[in-house]
Amino acid sequence: MPTTESAAVDACPDKRVRADAQRSMDALLTAAAEVFASSGVDAPVREITAKAGVGTGTLYRHYPLRSDLVAAVFRHELDACADAAPVLAEQYEPMEALSRWLERLQGFFATKRGLSAALHSGDSAYEHLPDYFRSRFVPALGSLLDAAAAAGEIRADVDPQELLNAVAQLSMGGPIAGEGYATRMVQLLLNGLRYSD
Repeated sequence: MPTTESAAVDACPDKRVRADAQRSMDALLTAAAEVFASSGVDAPVREITAKAGVGTGTLYRHYPLRSDLVAAVFRHELDACADAAPVLAEQYEPMEALSRWLERLQGFFATKRGLSAALHSGDSAYEHLPDYFRSRFVPALGSLLDAAAAAGEIRADVDPQELLNAVAQLSMGGPIAGEGYATRMVQLLLNGLRYSD
């Protein structure tokens, strides 16, 4: 006769399978993000699957086209960044939470430079990403700005979309930008939010 524990597992095999599948997908997305950052989006699939500890069949089952994988990586990383905003808001005072999230956002943009060409290639897999980006990041940043403004720590007329655009541009750097450039510029931008007209 099966034990209570084994009976529970037998009664819910789909949950165990779904959990395993989710772990495989998470491992793939994490590995792909790291490989894309170091080797570019055209890195061999074997490099990604070896890092994730899964077979190539698993990758192609979830992401038949490379563009599917690139889009999924972008969304996965974007979600993690957006989801950090309310967590930081609970852990820190408004200005500190805003500062820490902008630092994370700057890192998000900086590590996505390698995806830029792919994301602007015209592939239909990427056409919904700009709207998805706005739908996640504008409310996340807006809530942090509102809290800091309510606390009297920043001016109240900061548009979250404009600030996102500014941080994105600063994070991309340029040929003359040295190490730490983006972080310093974002901090200067943040300091500027403290002053009213």
